[in-house]
Amino acid sequence: MNVKKAALAAGLGVAVGYLAKQQIDQYQKITPEKALKQAKETFKKQGPISGSWIYMKPEEVEKNGLLYNAYRGGVTRNIDGENKQYEFYVDVETGAVIGAVQTA
Repeated sequence: MNVKKAALAAGLGVAVGYLAKQQIDQYQKITPEKALKQAKETFKKQGPISGSWIYMKPEEVEKNGLLYNAYRGGVTRNIDGENKQYEFYVDVETGAVIGAVQTA
């Protein structure tokens, strides 16, 4: 009888753990690493990049009258032998680039 109870408890624990992980994954925000990867993929569509960085702490950003929680980061691209730097903001909720500007 004790083996049955232990097996039932283990099975129930696995099921609850699986459901909890599914819920957390569904509501978890984009990590800074994933945000940087998505931003780099967006910039790579217009040519190769040679460097990148991202701040790990989200900031509040206003864009077109709307407030976003966003990660700030940057990429460096070599265009015609010149390094050009771009700074961007990535939405914490969706991972979409919400703004980019050339800084140097």
